[in-house]
Amino acid sequence: MLLEFSTKNFRSFRDHATLSFVASPDPSRRDTHCLSTGLKAIPWVTRGAAIYGANASGKSNLIFGLGTMRNMVSQSTSLSEAQFAEFYTPFRLDTHTATEPTDFEISLLISGVRYEYGFSYDGQRIRSEWLTVYKTGKGQSWFDREWDENLNEERWGTFSTHFTGPRETWRRATRPQALFLTTAAQLNSELLKPLFDWFSDRLVVLNSVSLLGLGFTLGRIDEAGFKERVLEVLRAADIHIADIKIEKKSGQQINFSFEAGKPPTVLAHEGVIPDITFGHKVEGGETVYFDRRFESVGTQMLFACIGPVLDAIEKGKILVIDDVDSSLHPMVTRFIVSLFHDPVVSKKDAQLWVATHDVSLLDTDVMRRDEFWFVDKDEKQASALVPLTDFSPRKNEALERGYLRGRYGGVPFISSLRH
Repeated sequence: MLLEFSTKNFRSFRDHATLSFVASPDPSRRDTHCLSTGLKAIPWVTRGAAIYGANASGKSNLIFGLGTMRNMVSQSTSLSEAQFAEFYTPFRLDTHTATEPTDFEISLLISGVRYEYGFSYDGQRIRSEWLTVYKTGKGQSWFDREWDENLNEERWGTFSTHFTGPRETWRRATRPQALFLTTAAQLNSELLKPLFDWFSDRLVVLNSVSLLGLGFTLGRIDEAGFKERVLEVLRAADIHIADIKIEKKSGQQINFSFEAGKPPTVLAHEGVIPDITFGHKVEGGETVYFDRRFESVGTQMLFACIGPVLDAIEKGKILVIDDVDSSLHPMVTRFIVSLFHDPVVSKKDAQLWVATHDVSLLDTDVMRRDEFWFVDKDEKQASALVPLTDFSPRKNEALERGYLRGRYGGVPFISSLRH
């Protein structure tokens, strides 16, 4: 369960920004739109978050930041120095921050245990890394490392007695460009495994639904019962598809190779390509199949989206989608959001974070007021993240109208062309 994600000095986010799923004291729709944590300090978290903002405001950068944190946790031990440097993308429109570290921090609840984990880094090394674990009310500082610029050496805090295992072996094995969490988890630290596994198994970030989501859907379509659930969702969204067939055909696959310091290369090779056909019932009960060229972009986008959505709901994951409304009717987008807010459908604490321009979601019949966020850029082109609750909207306030009138920010300022 995601409680909070923070970043600083990452792409357009120069200053500290935090997206929080911690619910406000507002009791409305708590039974459907919130999850109970069992924690006294944080009793409720929301099931969803929707971020609005003008084009190029920074919505995608915040999502990319979470994806970058996940990738670094998953891959840091296998990265070359050049590959590691590629992860460093600070706010470059300020001479000070252009060389300062990037910060990531996350707060999670896993099996009743709260983890607060973070690290900072630049193009050369991990500058700091720490983990505090709350098994009771008091936090336990399991590990803490920091690069000392003056002494030109890494300084480590005392390991917590609650964090057991060959800690010194893991510390010595941790390279300057690697995270201690990754190193220790891959060297069989049972205590760090739940946190490490959350990034790889419980967090799904889709920067492109059409490409990445389709792989999710196709990857599970042959599982018993999964195709029928996909068809059920399509029918519920008023998409009249009776059957889906996937045939594997030989064809040319294109892969792009990116290597630091070199232009991207395109590699083509023969491989197996899935060929998707959609069946439609005609009068008399026959099913006629069409390949996806004859289906609308919206139908294909929804099909690609269904796999990750069902996967997250069934396994209790957090699904993060950029441009969730791309090519989808607003009612279909509302339908997807509603699945995560229906306790009968979503029984395993799944969460949804979307970036969107679909103002029809700005409706308290769809989401709670503490689930809406706005991103704006200042005069120096730095992004800032602000929750709707900061504007203290009235209970029955027309949020869509207020947003389009610029009351909450996050809208473009359109000027007329001058000839």
